[in-house]
Amino acid sequence: MNLAPPPAPSLAEASDGLLARRAADGDARAFEVLLRRHLGLMTAYAVRLTSSKHDASDAVQEASVAIWRELPNLTTPDTVRGWMMRIVSRKAFDLMRARKPSDDIDDEAVSARLPVDDHGDPARIAQTDDAMAGLRRALDRLPPLQRQSWILREVGGESYGEIAEHLGITTTAARGQLARARETLTTEMEAWR
Repeated sequence: MNLAPPPAPSLAEASDGLLARRAADGDARAFEVLLRRHLGLMTAYAVRLTSSKHDASDAVQEASVAIWRELPNLTTPDTVRGWMMRIVSRKAFDLMRARKPSDDIDDEAVSARLPVDDHGDPARIAQTDDAMAGLRRALDRLPPLQRQSWILREVGGESYGEIAEHLGITTTAARGQLARARETLTTEMEAWR
């Protein structure tokens, strides 16, 4: 009877929590796997927040350094993904405070938000493309605080308190900005139909 333990899963198959624990102990390979696993999401989120691929790249790079440095202080490794996204958000807002934000929204930033289940249907693809263009235009017209509030909540899933902290406003003001953004976007998207 063979009582040898089963082979350990490769790092690519390891859970985020395991990768975070190993990276916190100094395992650079585990950190690389964890970072690569979430790099696309981190980048898309940063692009949405900054409206600039360049600023997003800078924010993700700074966040990656901060994540490596702060991993030993993470008390709940199984929540590492959300924790990483908060760091990306913090770095993106630091950059936006230091730089004049761009007024344009990258196509990838908005299109990554909406799920598409078109099954190759050309009419559905065209309709989705039109909807994305309408959403981009509507987001472009929002005042900066409303736009940022909407992105932080709807894309980043951040709480009202986190939104308020990022934007340097009260929680009540964050709720108001988000409510106005949702109302404007709903009105504009209904008019688009």
